[in-house]
Amino acid sequence: MRRDTGFPVADAESDFLRARRRQVMSRLAAWLRREPDDVNIMLPFHEVVDALGMASEKRLGLQTIRLDSIVGSVDRTRDFDRRFRPTSSRVRERWQRLALAARRGESVPPIEVYRVGELHFINDGHHRVSVAHAMGLEVIDAYVTQVITRINSSGIRYRGDLIVKDYRRLFLDRVPLSGEARAAVVLSDPWDYAQLGEHVEAWGFRLMQDSGQFLDRSEVARRWYADEYKPVVAMLRQADMIGDRTETEAYMWVAAERYRLIRTHRWDADVINAVREESQSHGRGPRA
Repeated sequence: MRRDTGFPVADAESDFLRARRRQVMSRLAAWLRREPDDVNIMLPFHEVVDALGMASEKRLGLQTIRLDSIVGSVDRTRDFDRRFRPTSSRVRERWQRLALAARRGESVPPIEVYRVGELHFINDGHHRVSVAHAMGLEVIDAYVTQVITRINSSGIRYRGDLIVKDYRRLFLDRVPLSGEARAAVVLSDPWDYAQLGEHVEAWGFRLMQDSGQFLDRSEVARRWYADEYKPVVAMLRQADMIGDRTETEAYMWVAAERYRLIRTHRWDADVINAVREESQSHGRGPRA
C-alpha cells in the first residue's frame, strides 16, 4: 500500500523497493508451489494474435480501463512480471520519476493499449501501469485500439493456453463451423483438433462420393455438424455415454471405437450398444 512520510523523493524510492520485493516474493512462492513457468509472465501480444488469427483493428480513442485487464505487452515482456512489478533494477530511475510525479499530483499522459476481447496489451506505458499498480489504483486512462480476431480470447490465462487456441484456429480453417456449431465443438487437448479435422474431411469425402457432387469446406462442415455430429451426440446423451468429457471428446472416442470394433461408418442404437458393452467389459469409456 502507498505510504507517505512527507518526503516524496524518499517515498518514491520506497515504492520501487517495495514493488521489487513483492516481485521476488511472488516468484519464490510460485517456485515453492511448483506452478508453471508462465504463471508470472506477461502474455506476448503478437503470439496471442497469431494464435487467435488477426482479422482487423480499429481505434476506439481515449477510455478508462481496469488495470487488472492489462495482461500483456507488445514488446516489453522482461522488465515487468504479469502484475507489472519490476523484475530488475534496470527500470528504477524512470519508475521512480513517475512515482514521484504521481505523489506530487502531476498529470500523467494516458497509456496506449491494444484490446483483444476483454484483454489489454500495452503498446506504450509499461512504467505508468507499474506505478499505478504500486499506488493501489484500479483504473487508468488509455488510448485503445481494438483488435478483432477470428476466434475469441476467452480461456486465455497463461502463455501455455495459446497452443489450444492456435490448434483450434487451424481446425476451424479446415472445418469452418459457424454459430452454434462453432461454440459446441470443443476439445481440451489441442492435438485432438488435428485428428478431428482429418475425421471431418474423411466424412466429407465419403459424402461427396455418395452424392456424386463436389462440396466446399463450409458446406461439408455444415452437413457434418447437422447430419452427423448432433444426432450422434444426442444418442450418446440418451445412452449416458458422455461422462465428464466434452461432448466432442465423447463423440471422437465412440467414433474411433465404432470403427475399430464394427468396421462401419453408420450410426444407430445397435452400434451405440455394441460400443458401450465392449467398453464396459474392458473397463474403457468416457470418464464418469
